[in-house]
Amino acid sequence: MIDRQEDEETPLLQRPERLTPDTPLPWDQFWIILFVQFSDSLVFQTLAPFTPELIRDIGVTHGDESQVGHYVGILQSSYYTAQALTILHWSQLSDHIGRKPLILTALFAIAVSMFSFGLSETFIGLVISRVFCGAFNGSNGVIKSMVMDITDATNLPKAYGYMPLPWMLGTLVGPLVGGSLSRPVDRFPDIFGGSETLKAYPYLLPCAVPAIFASVAWLVTYFRFKETISTRAPLWELIKGWLLRPSYAEPSVPSSNTLASSWVANSEEVLSKPLPLRALLTPKVLTVTASYVTMALFYMAFSSILPVFYATPVKLGGLSLDPPRIGAILAASGFAHGIFQLLFYARLHDRFGAGTIHIAGVGSGVPIVILFPVINALARAYGLGLAVWLCIGIQHSLATSLIMCYPCLALFIRAAAPNRASLGATNGIVQLVVAGARITGPASAASVFSYSMQEGHDAWLVYYFLMAIALIAVGTSLLLPRDPSVWEDRQ
Repeated sequence: MIDRQEDEETPLLQRPERLTPDTPLPWDQFWIILFVQFSDSLVFQTLAPFTPELIRDIGVTHGDESQVGHYVGILQSSYYTAQALTILHWSQLSDHIGRKPLILTALFAIAVSMFSFGLSETFIGLVISRVFCGAFNGSNGVIKSMVMDITDATNLPKAYGYMPLPWMLGTLVGPLVGGSLSRPVDRFPDIFGGSETLKAYPYLLPCAVPAIFASVAWLVTYFRFKETISTRAPLWELIKGWLLRPSYAEPSVPSSNTLASSWVANSEEVLSKPLPLRALLTPKVLTVTASYVTMALFYMAFSSILPVFYATPVKLGGLSLDPPRIGAILAASGFAHGIFQLLFYARLHDRFGAGTIHIAGVGSGVPIVILFPVINALARAYGLGLAVWLCIGIQHSLATSLIMCYPCLALFIRAAAPNRASLGATNGIVQLVVAGARITGPASAASVFSYSMQEGHDAWLVYYFLMAIALIAVGTSLLLPRDPSVWEDRQ
């Protein structure tokens, strides 16, 4: 009795020492997951450097520089709006038919939408391309479920230490591709000057790079990846089950033995089969969802403001940087973030716990926001000198702590899931709400930024907006325990 009591109280008092060695990571499947995730990250990072210039070129702003950020935000939010409407259904479907079909669909959507984006000549065409990608790209939640499927409690933190690797490579390669290969006829006339296609579509080349890579990832996934769940059902059988529900039979009175055996069978069935949506809305899931959505709202607002801030003229509150320089900054930042998390996240997790790391990460949002007006003030007073670049480096260093919130929250999601068979749907619930933050974050932040730049308005309004979000994220982070093991169900 004493041993049992100590076992129940240990997670609340201290981090217990591991009695069993860590399970090795299944690299034969894990590397494919990283490979697939790289294709997803490459899309976002490739578009970021040249999107403001593209908005200017298609003429939707009619020469009004203050409206560039507004349309960039709309373009980014269109993807997340479409994703919000479908991600829960994709995640639930993956619990039934498997993860692999959903990943193949997502990679196909990435390839088609990126070619379409590069060939678009109107703002409506750009929005349609991003909406198509968002509607059919459910990989964001499914990949997280795949990692949880092939790991256990001993090696999951180590796996999430590697998860930023594809994002690091995407942040390193994507901005260089987007910043260097946009308008290739103007930048490299000796190489691309004779291409009429690239003259007509100056942003097709950088869009083709992630599209081709997604096609390669589709082939690798199709031929090499093994399904991670064993309880999958054929899609047609699942559709028939939804359409042809069984009729109600006349109830009968079972015996006590039948009740006992039925209770055992039902208990095993609940543990091995996906639960309905309502059964997943537990206090644990709602708590981690609230923390995730506020953190994601701040990060998406910050990420959408950053390239617009760099591209905006100094006199209007920005830094007047061109796309190649913006791409180089974002690439160096992404590389540094990924290396730090790869080398130190698992050690920091073992030392401090996921909850402490998460609180420190969202807390770094406060100085990140303060540095925006400081950087612009230094640029106005001294130009793009050492002080400006030093503050930019400090801001991106603080963002490293913010990015480490993502693997921490993934551990809390796994601990909050009612059973392993419902990991996909649990991830889908969280990603659905987070998609709402991704919709409102870029659009609202970019619009407030554009509004604050207009004459007669408070230039610091956008920073008040970001600071409010950062403080709310800090508040919700305090609702999480220090360690996800506190939430683990003991059965």
